[in-house]
Amino acid sequence: MKIALFPGCMVDMIYPETGIAAVNVLERLGCEISLPDKQVCCGQGLVNSGYADGTRSVAKNTIKAYDACKEDFIVSLTGSCMNAIVNDYPPLFEDDPVFSAKLRSVTSRFREFTQFIVDELGVTDVGASFPHTVTFHKSCHSTRLLGIKEQPLKLLDNVAGLQYIEMEHADRCCGFGGTFSFKEPEISGEMVREKCRTIIESGAEVVTGVDSPCLMNIKGALSRMRSTGELDRDIRVMHIARILDAKE
Repeated sequence: MKIALFPGCMVDMIYPETGIAAVNVLERLGCEISLPDKQVCCGQGLVNSGYADGTRSVAKNTIKAYDACKEDFIVSLTGSCMNAIVNDYPPLFEDDPVFSAKLRSVTSRFREFTQFIVDELGVTDVGASFPHTVTFHKSCHSTRLLGIKEQPLKLLDNVAGLQYIEMEHADRCCGFGGTFSFKEPEISGEMVREKCRTIIESGAEVVTGVDSPCLMNIKGALSRMRSTGELDRDIRVMHIARILDAKE
């Protein structure tokens, strides 16, 4: 099956290991992968902050880049960015029939990484092995707005050696929220500390998820808690693609 990859800026520029792992998994499952040369930032931060006019030019670039791809599906590694394209873009182009049509062609092919594997490929066991205790952060955009709930857990359930531990309030926001963490740093900081406490209390060695921005926020908070002595052990933070690519 031919697919186009939508990594999102954070994977593209900060966590390339996530993109490499995802490509490894998808290629093993028989996918032929392309990445549009002209794909850059989708403008999620702009649209989330209410800058509709400023978002349109950025959004048009994303739409054109992926509309030019005729692959069967577009697979996203970042739920929050995918949500911006699927749910936030349409109102921006209500009065533009040309780009509305292009956008519908793009959004109809978008699938989140685990959603694509489970729902489109019909696979729940990718052959990974990862003998560790793992808890899962159910991020807001993916869980609430995109409806990605069972697919990641089905995949984790079939990873050899993995012991899944559900953290308390697994679907509670980590406090990042894109520009929210910059505009309301005190509130955001308390929210991520609360999230980290539930991760710590779970006893898991690893926390995973499908949204890199959330994982970055959690990783930073856990690191700070470790440096101040509030956390007395290392807890790894890993995108689910890296676990599904593991052969430990």
